[in-house]
Amino acid sequence: MINIDEGMTTDNPITSTANDNPDAVSQFIRQGIQVVTTECSAVEALKQKIDQYFAKACELLLSCQGRIVVIGMGKSGHIGSKIAATLASTGSPAFFVHPGEASHGDLGMITPKDVVLALSNSGETSEVTAILPVIKRLNVPLISMTGNPNSTLSQFATVNLDTSVEKEACPMNLAPTASTTVALVMGDALAVALLDARGFTQDDFALSHPGGSLGRRLLLRVTDIMHKGDLVPIVSEDTSLNDTLLEMTEKRLGMTCIVNAQGELSGIFTDGDLRRTLASEIDFKKTPIKQVMTSGGKTIDANKLAAEALQIMQQNAINALIITDAQQKPIGALNMHDLLQAGVV
Repeated sequence: MINIDEGMTTDNPITSTANDNPDAVSQFIRQGIQVVTTECSAVEALKQKIDQYFAKACELLLSCQGRIVVIGMGKSGHIGSKIAATLASTGSPAFFVHPGEASHGDLGMITPKDVVLALSNSGETSEVTAILPVIKRLNVPLISMTGNPNSTLSQFATVNLDTSVEKEACPMNLAPTASTTVALVMGDALAVALLDARGFTQDDFALSHPGGSLGRRLLLRVTDIMHKGDLVPIVSEDTSLNDTLLEMTEKRLGMTCIVNAQGELSGIFTDGDLRRTLASEIDFKKTPIKQVMTSGGKTIDANKLAAEALQIMQQNAINALIITDAQQKPIGALNMHDLLQAGVV
C-alpha cells in the first residue's frame, strides 16, 4: 500500500503552478489577453474592407454555374479548406484543392464554369502563383484573398479582397495568427452573404447536415418519434380516476389524454396531477377523471420538428406533449424520455 503522504500528492497541478511560480501564470494570462486583443482589433478593422470589391466577389460567386474552387497553401490552406466547407454547407457548392497537387494533375478539377478563390497572405506563395497562368488561360474568374494588394496573386485576380493586418498576434510578428483569423472571417462573410442572397432556408441547411445532433434537431419530426395507435393513453371524460390510472400504468408515458364524446381533446392527466389529487379526499373508483384533469393541455402538430416539441416542453416546464390532428383529436403522444432517446436533447 502506498502512503499518500510519502508517494503521492493531491495538490491541483494548476494551484501548484500558481503557488510555485505566480509570475509565470500571470505572464501566460497577459500573453493570452494580448493575442485576443490583437486579433479582435484585426477583425474590427476588417469592417472597412467589406466594400465594393467584396460585393463584386459575391456577385461572381453567386453567378457561378459550376463549383467554387478554393486554393491555399500552408496555414492559408487550412483556412481555405474550412471556407470551402462553410460555403458548401450553406448552399454554395465548393471544394478545396491543394495547390501543390494542382500542378500535378488536380487542375483538371477546374472547369470553365467554376470560380477560383485563392488565399495567400503574401500573395507570392510559389505553389499558388505557379498555377495562375493556367487559371488565366481557362478564363475562370479568380478571387484573391491577400494581405498584399500589389502582389502577383492580387494582380492576376479578377477581384482582390484585402485581408491585410497591422500585425500578427505572434510576438515576433511571424506566425500566421491574426492574418489567418481575418481570412477566416472574410470567408464567413462571403458564405453568409451568399446564403442570404440565395434565400437559403433552415430546411436547406438540414439537408446538408443530416448527421449528428444538428441533423437530428433539423430533420427529425414529431411524427418520427411519437407514440401512435394503441400506444397512446386515452380515456373518456367519464372514466373513473381508478381506471385512468390503470391506463396510465399500462401505456407508461406518465400521462393520459382525456377526450369528450366527439373524441376531441378536452384535457390531460399527468403524474403531477395525480400527486396533487392524492392530497385530497376523493373516491378513486367513483370520481370521473374530468373532475380532476387539467383542461386543455399543450399540443403540437405531428409534422413539426421534434426540436419545437422540446422547446414547448422546456418553456412550459412539462414532461409530456400531446399530438393532435386538425380536428383536435389526439393521434399521438411523447415525453421528454422520447426526445432524449432520439438525441434531440
